[in-house]
Amino acid sequence: MRVNDQHYMQTALQLAAMATGKTNPNPLVGAVIVKEGRIIGFGAHLRAGQPHAEVHAFRMAGEAAEGATLYVTLEPCSHHGRTPPCADLVIRSNVQRVVVAMLDPNPLVAGRGVTRIREAGIEVEVGVLEAEAQKLNERFVHNMRAKRPFVMVKTAMTLDGKIAAHTGDSRWVTGSESRELVHRLRDHADGILVGIGTVLADDPELTTRLPEGGGEHPVRIVLDRTLRTPETARLTDTAEAKTWILTGPDVDESKAERLRARGVEVIPMPVAADGLDLAKVLDGLYERGITDLLVEGGAAVNGAFLQAGLIDKVISFIAPKLIGGAAPSPYGGTGFDKMAEAVELTALTVERFGDDLCLIGYPKRTEVV
Repeated sequence: MRVNDQHYMQTALQLAAMATGKTNPNPLVGAVIVKEGRIIGFGAHLRAGQPHAEVHAFRMAGEAAEGATLYVTLEPCSHHGRTPPCADLVIRSNVQRVVVAMLDPNPLVAGRGVTRIREAGIEVEVGVLEAEAQKLNERFVHNMRAKRPFVMVKTAMTLDGKIAAHTGDSRWVTGSESRELVHRLRDHADGILVGIGTVLADDPELTTRLPEGGGEHPVRIVLDRTLRTPETARLTDTAEAKTWILTGPDVDESKAERLRARGVEVIPMPVAADGLDLAKVLDGLYERGITDLLVEGGAAVNGAFLQAGLIDKVISFIAPKLIGGAAPSPYGGTGFDKMAEAVELTALTVERFGDDLCLIGYPKRTEVV
């Protein structure tokens, strides 16, 4: 590694991060071209199907790219997809050196891009700020390895661990700063999932509402084995956002047709002994293009994901409030029998939003990237 390699790679990572949530199912990628200590080209992949980061950077650099160094956060692709291989573009540019943060976990690439560039006589270095690049693309890495959506469970609770009062009232557990972050999480996610209990209790819209306006609505997904979703529920209005209701195989077909007439997709899913089979639900959602999933369920849904070992990331807001009583906690169900069986979180971060704390971590049973 040479002097300033980390500096320029950090710039490439910052460029990539600007498109968070907009490139799915593709990864986040940033590229910077440097010559004689000066950045002459840069770019980021902005949306699936649009030019890759390297294309933007080389267009900006033009012929000056010859003899320069390319910094790119992910190995240049070597296969024909919706766009041509970036490895070929790198070779044609006649750069002198390529610095890559991480290899592409996509089996269609997986080192082939780097190999092709090296065989063309270009110096390649891999692993500069690799951990940061892996973290940035945790969703994509998980997709490539598990072939399932990256599941993030978001909860909000009081300091004594309650998500609502004993009456069911939950507006609001946390402050406005925390709620704004939740809407930014929604803006970045493909899907947002709740259970039928949340629909019946809160009648949520589950849309994205950013203070500056705009934002993209995730697909609203409801676990509703027996199709109890009211036809008047706010999320059955599909003018702004899609709604998918996941049910068991035997439901009232006439009601299903009335919901479909409102634009709702009613999708049968395999069932298990105590509800829908969550593992197969995730497989089905991934086949339908959901690469990351924000779970905002109640205690029952969150507990089911926990028991099934299907949580990839925990986002927990804690408000400095005490409500007491027998109010519900974030994770329901029977729970584990012994403290030794508790799911431990690793790679913890804690950040403050207003008066609230936000703790983010990864279950140890999940491979942390």
